[in-house]
Amino acid sequence: MPSISRKGVSMPESPIRKLVPFAEAAKKRGVNVIHLNIGQPDIKTPKVALDAVRNHDIDVLAYSMTEGSEQYRQKIAEYYAKNDIQVTSKDLIVTTGGSEALYFAMGTIMDAEDEIIIPEPFYANYNGFATASGVKVVPIVSTIDNNFALPPIADFEKLITPKTKAILICNPGNPTGYLYSKEEIQQLAKLVKKHNLFLIADEVYREFTYEGREHYSILQESGLEEHAIVVDSVSKRYSMCGARIGCLVSKNKDVIQTALKFAQARLSPPTFAQIASEAALETPPSYFDEVKKEYVSRRDILVSELKKLDDVKVAVPQGAFYCVVELPVKDADDFAQWLLEKFDANGNTVMVAPASGFYATKGMGKNQIRIAYVLEKELLVEAVQILGKGLTLYASR
Repeated sequence: MPSISRKGVSMPESPIRKLVPFAEAAKKRGVNVIHLNIGQPDIKTPKVALDAVRNHDIDVLAYSMTEGSEQYRQKIAEYYAKNDIQVTSKDLIVTTGGSEALYFAMGTIMDAEDEIIIPEPFYANYNGFATASGVKVVPIVSTIDNNFALPPIADFEKLITPKTKAILICNPGNPTGYLYSKEEIQQLAKLVKKHNLFLIADEVYREFTYEGREHYSILQESGLEEHAIVVDSVSKRYSMCGARIGCLVSKNKDVIQTALKFAQARLSPPTFAQIASEAALETPPSYFDEVKKEYVSRRDILVSELKKLDDVKVAVPQGAFYCVVELPVKDADDFAQWLLEKFDANGNTVMVAPASGFYATKGMGKNQIRIAYVLEKELLVEAVQILGKGLTLYASR
């Protein structure tokens, strides 16, 4: 029989989706599964975006420009200007989700066996993109004890080798909800300039910061123009995950021109999704005010309920809508599967994302899970109560 590629064999499973078969089996048994595992907001997509698709009079659904329509890219640049980020439409490429933007970034700046340093835990698919690109992830550990703050710069320097090409951060973070401060960004900026590296920032959760904290983009940092690459997306910002529209942004002209060649190989981003995403830019600021208020309320009640559970530790998110929770279990993967296969509380169970898949260091995060607080508050309270009952029964087996 023909063999599968080594790359395919080493491609990691998604910790967010690998338990889906067990969840589906539970549902077939009549168990109601409360999904805490995936960042699919229940916030309504702005009506202006949906109406733009409903009311469009396209006769031929044609290709768009490879880099995205000029009109949409200009409006994205205007959006950034409102956020004190000065770029032009020529500094960005519209992509099929933030995922493709990151894939283009890795392909543009890295060759096989090159290294990228990433604070862990990190968005699990970074491992997949790196594997697909033949790139080695070099993790640097951040810990729940200090809320997953940026590790010391000296620890980064110890990891830099001749093969290091970039540092990648997610700000605010998935899965941690940590928001890097301006001072932390400036520390990283100084480091990448010193060692002539790229700094890639996944900024898809930019709008969702709490307690008056402000997001500071790497594109706002003076002197970083040739080093900074931003990955962005409409998925979470406008609750448009299914649109699959993102963008890659950099003032480095060589980066954009090279990434465009990768974009040409996939022809163009989807036309209707661009129409919806362009219209979404007209969403009033009040939309985000209400959404942020709701997420803060959900975060607060989730953290409060989790702290009621014995021997459970939770990091308090400063942004995004995720938190990492440390449980009194040895193997959160086994526990998460057990919740779906062998447990229910009055016909209900919960689906969580084991956190080990958000680490690159083997053995890290084995007793942690990620929870996405994208459900209504009453459902979050119920879910934590079910989780607590599950922990008690699991320990007594």
